Amino acid sequence: MANQSAGILLYRKTLNGPEFFLVHPGGPFFRNKDLGWWTIPKGEILPDELPLDAAIREFDEETGYRPEGKFIELHPIVQKGGKKVWCWAIAGDLDSKRITCNTFDLEWPPKSGKIVAFNEVDKAGWFSLQESEKYINQRQFAFLLELNQLLT
Repeated sequence: MANQSAGILLYRKTLNGPEFFLVHPGGPFFRNKDLGWWTIPKGEILPDELPLDAAIREFDEETGYRPEGKFIELHPIVQKGGKKVWCWAIAGDLDSKRITCNTFDLEWPPKSGKIVAFNEVDKAGWFSLQESEKYINQRQFAFLLELNQLLT
């Protein structure tokens, strides 16, 4: 499923309304990028892999947490670059300070010949709907709006 990815929008209910779990991409290209760069944990759908299975696998790879239970399918979005993103929401809770994730190798600095391992995700956090609008990739905010509507 080229140019498609799948992810999980983890949420928890609080006295002040729902909070949404978002991650910040790791690696040198995102080091100084914050507002508008956070995302739901997501990744590419492998050949012959069902989108929900890919979403669960990617969430586990990027956080060290495997969500289980009743998943709520949300409407897919298309990001600015043309990538279609499938998303499922599920209630859950995890300590955003204690995530573990896979790494990827990259020649860094460019043309240096040095291969450096970077974390796929360098930080995670829980955000209210209002806070998340500032941090999340603009197109992905539609997932949070849809889920918020379903929860109220």
